[in-house]
Amino acid sequence: MMHIDPYEKKFMVIGVVVLVIFAISITVAGFMLGIQVPSPSQLIDPNTVSSQGPFSDPGLKELSPGNYELYIRAEASPWRFYPDEVTVPIGSTVTFQVTSADVQHGFKLQDTNINFMVLPGQVSTLTYTFDEPGEYPYICTEYCGVGHQNMYGVITVK
Repeated sequence: MMHIDPYEKKFMVIGVVVLVIFAISITVAGFMLGIQVPSPSQLIDPNTVSSQGPFSDPGLKELSPGNYELYIRAEASPWRFYPDEVTVPIGSTVTFQVTSADVQHGFKLQDTNINFMVLPGQVSTLTYTFDEPGEYPYICTEYCGVGHQNMYGVITVK
């Protein structure tokens, strides 16, 4: 039989307990709190994103009553989101389709669980239902150059 030092035994037990706590936390966050893991829904050519396809004319597109897709394009020159103002009816489910035309950006929609990296050549997608009226500002969360502080916008829910 192998001898294990009492201190080593304690640290092994602490390690297992911490792993169990992390597993429970991830399960609760994923299933009960509605945390979504963003993933690229499609690949696009960042050189033509501003001139072709849905990101050349970004904005809110109605799919059916109460269901929308919001196309947002991030650009480091002149450091802004297109569009930077959007109005959505209350109770709407909006699927965010966000891409970059040039460098890595971030996208964080305040007071929601929408937060992901925006990479050139990829379309990041997440969905959110707006049940509360108000203004939901969004910002760039990845430093993208000297005008980074100008990258913001707002979604107004009425």
